[in-house]
Amino acid sequence: MNILKTLQSIENNELLKTFKELYGTDEAQLEYQRQRYLSAVNNFAKLYPKRKNIRIFSAPGRTEIGGNHTDHQNGCVLAAAVNLDVIAVVAFHQDGVIRIKSEGYEPFTVKLSDVSTQSGKTGTAAIVCGIAAKFMDMGVEIGGFDLYCTSDVLCGSGISSSAAFETLIGTIIDSYYNDNKAGAVEIAKIGQFAENVYFGKNSGLMDQMVSSVGGLVFIDFSDTEQPKVEGFSCDFEEYGYCLCITDTKSSHADLTDDYTAIINEMENIAKHFGKSHLRFVNELLFYNEIPKLRETCSDRAIIRATHFFEENNRAKFEASALKDGNFEYFLELVRQSGRSSEAYLQNHYSCSDPENQAITLAVMLSRRFLGNSGAVRVHGGGFAGTIQAFVPVGLVDDYINEMNRIFGEKSCTKMKIRPIGGVEITKE
Repeated sequence: MNILKTLQSIENNELLKTFKELYGTDEAQLEYQRQRYLSAVNNFAKLYPKRKNIRIFSAPGRTEIGGNHTDHQNGCVLAAAVNLDVIAVVAFHQDGVIRIKSEGYEPFTVKLSDVSTQSGKTGTAAIVCGIAAKFMDMGVEIGGFDLYCTSDVLCGSGISSSAAFETLIGTIIDSYYNDNKAGAVEIAKIGQFAENVYFGKNSGLMDQMVSSVGGLVFIDFSDTEQPKVEGFSCDFEEYGYCLCITDTKSSHADLTDDYTAIINEMENIAKHFGKSHLRFVNELLFYNEIPKLRETCSDRAIIRATHFFEENNRAKFEASALKDGNFEYFLELVRQSGRSSEAYLQNHYSCSDPENQAITLAVMLSRRFLGNSGAVRVHGGGFAGTIQAFVPVGLVDDYINEMNRIFGEKSCTKMKIRPIGGVEITKE
């Protein structure tokens, strides 16, 4: 589609139906998205004036609802794509390069002739190299493209901006150069590969999978090559609750060791039983073996393993509760999850920086505000970042104001589940 026609289609609300699917029906939100897309197309045109035909893609952030630190142990998670996304305006060509400009960041170029791990690329450029390399290994011939993107999935917000970007790039390549043959699950695995091998972050697969697949999903990672993905629908507001995420504005810097320690400690427990991950360890045998485990593993590792066993089962129960319409039981499970992460997983703050406990503070204040209603828990990796709360609809404005009072304006965001994952918005 040429640029002028694309602008006209946006201005004339020809994308309104799609916008409502992605972002909800709030009029102010829809107008915001309309202006956002117009701005993105115009910015692309200024950056790449020689490109005439464009396409627009979108990939959502995600929220982890159940299964805190279970995915990297081949466990189960309950998660959802949300109505915050990264969008890209793209023009394809045969120049043999990928040129990317992200709003707020310096542009960079990836040469498709040099996408190995020795290319010298770091950060986001390394991720693009990894995704392109994986598709090329699959036999996909990539000519190249120019891209301008803008994101509402803020870095460090706990909604997984990196997975959204990886899904975006994977969706773009799969759509144009691979006739959508890879599909959402494979795109997620390609994104994880790029993050693990090229970016150097030993992440699980949950973030990429939810962003790519979309909707509310229960995922069983027992077999990471063929994860079981079950999607279903649930509107929290029909039960009288809103999903809110609060960014405590605490820094993720220097927390790699804290995240890695959780994985290493859980895997050390698994190795005692001759297994690679805790998912394959018999839970009853684990409890029987605790005296022997203490000879070679730390007490914290044992306690964190206990969190895994309980949380893995809890994610299954949460999914069943939502499917059965038993929302009160679901909320109780969320409360249990929050307490387990706090006491057993111990990922509310870093032991190396005990004076800074923004997550614990936010959870405490939320519990005080909610009383016996709703539920609150740490969100995502923990140690810094965000919390998640299910807040009664009638209290949500006051709750947002209270969180913003403590952590700063726009810290707390009300979210909706987005039913669609990585997607092409417009075509030629």
